[in-house]
Amino acid sequence: MSTETISGAWPALVQKGTTKAMENLSQMIGQPIEVSSFGLRSIPVGQIVHLVGGPETTAVGIYLTVSGAAEGHLMLLYEPKIACQFVDLLMMQPPNTTVTLGEMEQSALGELGNIVGASFLNVLGDEMQIVLMPSPPTVVLDMAGALLSVVAADLMMTQEEAYVAETSFRAADRDIDGSFFVMPSAALLRALLDWSHAT
Repeated sequence: MSTETISGAWPALVQKGTTKAMENLSQMIGQPIEVSSFGLRSIPVGQIVHLVGGPETTAVGIYLTVSGAAEGHLMLLYEPKIACQFVDLLMMQPPNTTVTLGEMEQSALGELGNIVGASFLNVLGDEMQIVLMPSPPTVVLDMAGALLSVVAADLMMTQEEAYVAETSFRAADRDIDGSFFVMPSAALLRALLDWSHAT
């Protein structure tokens, strides 16, 4: 991707959307959320499976697709024990209550995905004056490479490079952290760049 792609106004818009999503997540769990890092980078689509600790790292993924004026992919990723701690916060249970992710626990994580995805896309859609809608979330426990390969397979049909926004976050008073990935399709990236040029 060109240098133009990783400069301009739209990275600030993505960060604004991510910040809003984390604010709403904080309200949902009743705990302050700190954004510990925010990065934007262009990588070959085939490298997506290596984004989190190696493709064989076990992870819990909350996956949403983006539809409407353009397409894209959103994914929250956690270590399984961290996902269980998030469930305890969401369900207002004492720490370490949740040890497995059954149907009820996955439903709670799915609602977390709904909040983050809708909050993020509402900011982008409002600023760009387009309609962007999240799909219902899918919650899956698998190897990180397998989770991310779903995104890679879709993007590979239309592009060789993926532009990835990665946010690391943690709950301020607990050892709870995770990653939020935004991976726009080529069409959504073009829409973001057109918006950037117009502002």
